[in-house]
Amino acid sequence: MLLNLFISFFKVGLFSFGGGYAALPLIQEEVVNKNAWLGISEFNNLITISQMTPGPIAINSASFVGTRVYGLSGAIVASLGCVMPSFIIVGTISYFYNKYKKLDTMQSILGFLRPAVVSMILAAGIDILKTAFFDVKKMSFENLDISMVLLFIFILVAIRKTKIDPIFLMIISGFIYMFVHLIL
Repeated sequence: MLLNLFISFFKVGLFSFGGGYAALPLIQEEVVNKNAWLGISEFNNLITISQMTPGPIAINSASFVGTRVYGLSGAIVASLGCVMPSFIIVGTISYFYNKYKKLDTMQSILGFLRPAVVSMILAAGIDILKTAFFDVKKMSFENLDISMVLLFIFILVAIRKTKIDPIFLMIISGFIYMFVHLIL
């Protein structure tokens, strides 16, 4: 139902303080766990596609899931659901800011939210690493994909120690992955 799609992404837009990476656990909860619109491996592909395409991760995810579930109308409804809370919140904050011109209280509130945002980003990163390094059904060290761990370390070192464009590193890692998993 389109209303359910709208409500799911409205919740994502409403509670995803800190940007796209902080929204990933919320998107996973709504899309994979609660509504089963995507499986966990499809969700990981969604994350990759959302990062590679221009625009915010939450919007890209909404349009992808909406299209997948209900076609073009689903993409529009999910995207509107995702951005509607921001319009409401920014409009409300703007109104009160213009009325009172006092941001000390607002800065205090946002300061309290920072630790929650950091923990949500960390949780999303751990989930991505688990699904990249292990078989989703059997998470044990016997099922550890050493080639993915080595590729991760290689890319991490390359990003930190060189000035190579991250897009180029993503393309290179994709080719390395295909070579290791499809050709060998």
